[in-house]
Amino acid sequence: MLIWGFHYMKLRWQFGIIAGIFLAIFTLYPQFKMLYLRGDDWNGHYAYNDIDEVAYASYVRALIDGRPRKNDPYTGRDDSPETPQPESIFSIQFAAPYTIAIPALILGISTPWAMTISGALAGFLAGLAAFWLIGRMTGDPWYAMAASLVIFAGGALAAGEGAISELLFDGFSYPYFPGFRRYIPAMAMPSIFAMFGLVWKMLAAGTRQETGHFTDLPPRPRNAATPPKQGGEFLESNDEIPNSKSKTLGTTARGTDSPRRIIFGVLATLCFSYTVYSYFYIWTTAAAWMGCLAIVWLVERPDGWRKDLKALVRVGVAMAVVLLPYLYMLSNRSDTMDNVQLLVYTRLPDLYRMPEYIAFAVLLLLIVGIAAKRIAMKDRTTLFALSLALVPFVIFNQQIITGRSLQPIHYQVFIGNYVAMAALMVTIGILWQKTLVKGKVYTKAACVAIAVVAVVWGFVECHYTVRVLDDANIERDLAVPVAKRLEELAKADPDPHRTTVLAFDMIQSDDLPTVAPQSVLWARHQHVFAGLSWDESKERYFLFLHYSNVDEKGLDYLLKKDFISQIALFGWGRHSDRLSSDSKRLTYGEVGDEVANYARYRASFGRQQALNPLLSYVVVNNEADSDLSVLDRWYERQEPETVGKYTIYRVRLRDSQ
Repeated sequence: MLIWGFHYMKLRWQFGIIAGIFLAIFTLYPQFKMLYLRGDDWNGHYAYNDIDEVAYASYVRALIDGRPRKNDPYTGRDDSPETPQPESIFSIQFAAPYTIAIPALILGISTPWAMTISGALAGFLAGLAAFWLIGRMTGDPWYAMAASLVIFAGGALAAGEGAISELLFDGFSYPYFPGFRRYIPAMAMPSIFAMFGLVWKMLAAGTRQETGHFTDLPPRPRNAATPPKQGGEFLESNDEIPNSKSKTLGTTARGTDSPRRIIFGVLATLCFSYTVYSYFYIWTTAAAWMGCLAIVWLVERPDGWRKDLKALVRVGVAMAVVLLPYLYMLSNRSDTMDNVQLLVYTRLPDLYRMPEYIAFAVLLLLIVGIAAKRIAMKDRTTLFALSLALVPFVIFNQQIITGRSLQPIHYQVFIGNYVAMAALMVTIGILWQKTLVKGKVYTKAACVAIAVVAVVWGFVECHYTVRVLDDANIERDLAVPVAKRLEELAKADPDPHRTTVLAFDMIQSDDLPTVAPQSVLWARHQHVFAGLSWDESKERYFLFLHYSNVDEKGLDYLLKKDFISQIALFGWGRHSDRLSSDSKRLTYGEVGDEVANYARYRASFGRQQALNPLLSYVVVNNEADSDLSVLDRWYERQEPETVGKYTIYRVRLRDSQ
């Protein structure tokens, strides 16, 4: 009766809360580091975890300002009946930013604080969701707590990234906790783990595997007044009591089409919907997992498999319906979106990524466990773990069938690694379950030890990977007073979003729309929005260089040495093979052609180019050696205003040349 009693133990949520708190602390570590470095001089900015966060934060700021879903914070071009805008990756993936922007708008929270809070909340909820999933499958809260910490603290390690690159190799400690990059994939991460747990509950509803692995449990006596006790805990009110009249072990007389199954299926679909409109790589991973799950169930056919498959088909149909608006929006995407996404046509397999190595190890563990009769192949928990283990192979090799590969590094770093770790921890849990069920002190101590190792490694990741962005975060915070001053000036402007600022500091120009409402002449992440075509984006970079008085020789040097210039003129896929398997290094001929284009641009530069866009403000870093001679030919600088180490100039286009 000990095992039977354990099977209906109440899941103690305080263990999940502990895991969630530690993960929230990890997400806040960069902010703590900034506060430590800036001290009393802190200007209130958030510390970014990834350089791409500036684009996401700028979009959130635009939503907080009440701008439409299809907006471009870098150019100020918003969707309207007069000027309709195409879809961008931001306008299609709108669920996560609206989740941040709406509460921020209601509560009057600034964008920097909204980004900080959302990251901590995402970490906490992701830990809680993983705890719930593993806790319901293994029935042990101690192990579930440790496993959830391992999954997320070990996420960068499972991707072959992060601190391990510097500790053991001659590499670079980056990125920092990739699963908690705000707002994607951070906001969608709790949803996919909640979806895993809800689908598990849907399949296990009304069975004796609803909270555990064992199928050899004796039926509860028909006249028992209360469930058996284990450690003073009782059956949760929403857990099924097995009926001794069940004809099939693992199912109840009530059947598998209970209302609870339908409810779990609906909730799982809602979680999937959130991922669809939050992050491409997470929803496609969720869809791949559902396919793996259905195939595993169909091949192995556990007890009640027909009704299980019917439930999976219902969810699958609902998921397909959810995708219809998504596909419509995708059909209206901008051309720039295709240039940024680096779609590659290939059918070559991709079998050498860290999540796949972990998944292969999981498959070996399952085989050993079945051979040793620790687990049974047809047990639902075994099949569930198997379905998770198959996912990395599918997402990295789907191009064999589809012929299309889209930046697989994002699967490796942002979701495939976490699914592989989830498969590993679920598998270890079910193999260890018969020991866990006894509740011995040494098993609890082992779980605590695992949790401590995960937490220690989490802080190691924090220490090595956060420092990479320390200088950039300091510079961003130093520029906040300038942004706040521009925000004040915008109050007198009838259309501040179309008012353009030229910021010569690249870090500042990229980050400015996070705090100030004005658009910018050029920024590193400008081309990821739909406001500009690819040719317009390149021309704006030429204009930025021209106003900076960079000549043809200067651009030639930059294109050979500076990856930002390479990205600005050739896209993200030419400076590195990290994003695309079809990446090709720049040739001297290509560099020469672009330098020649810039030379022609400078030679033909006139008033029309100076008007597009029309500048209203110029921000200069007083510590930099900025040459404003070209700018002064076309614009008249008015009274300067010194703000910190920067100077703000109002500028007016000269009447004639």
